[in-house]
Amino acid sequence: MIDLNADLAEGFGRWQLTDDEALLASVTSANVACGFHAGDPVTMRRVCEQAAAAGIRIGAQVAYRDLAGFGRRTMDVPAEELAAEVAYQIGALEIFAHAAGTAVTYVKPHGALYNRCVRDPEQAAAVVEGICTAAVPLPVLSLPGSRLHAAAAAAGLPVVDEAFADRGYLPDGTLAPRDEPGGVVSDQDEVVARALAIAEGGEVAAIDGTPLRLSARSLCLHGDTPGAVRLARRVREALAGGGFTVRAFT
Repeated sequence: MIDLNADLAEGFGRWQLTDDEALLASVTSANVACGFHAGDPVTMRRVCEQAAAAGIRIGAQVAYRDLAGFGRRTMDVPAEELAAEVAYQIGALEIFAHAAGTAVTYVKPHGALYNRCVRDPEQAAAVVEGICTAAVPLPVLSLPGSRLHAAAAAAGLPVVDEAFADRGYLPDGTLAPRDEPGGVVSDQDEVVARALAIAEGGEVAAIDGTPLRLSARSLCLHGDTPGAVRLARRVREALAGGGFTVRAFT
């Protein structure tokens, strides 16, 4: 069994980046932008309604307050402020999820916050504090061995190992920067092959060729990748064809 997640609701006002309805036909978990890196109330509500109708689990994709940089710029946010902003984002999404007859069932940081929480114990602890403030204990998606998972486990929150089929890795098993050669995997055949290799417990190559064996209960595909809808469909079909049950981890 493996979960397939993607980032949705990544628009703002008249600007729309992701084809949310089409992606919901393939994924089993939806990481919904909560308004800080993308997402506005109308978009958040619509995606929650669509996800609920399709039986897809909703996760809060919390981020630094960075609409202009799409949450991918390095920021230094005081821990107290970050914890409050994480709680605020989860709470906002929960209103729309509840209105749609469902609930927020997990949390996943976005972009720069995700990468920062892999290594930074203070920022990771602030995110966990925000989660605990906002709701009942929610599972946390992150890289295996991350500081975020350590902080979440210490607080009694479930943790879910995640891997990325469409991103390159450094030899230490962390994500390569997007601007480095190989940091983003754009060839669809390669993404499909990597997804299968990760799901089967096999090896994928880091950007320098180092073989990596990645642990994952959930695979992520980015909704803003060109051809994301077709790619998500291909990955889902390949996983099913490989004998995997594709369903949400929650």
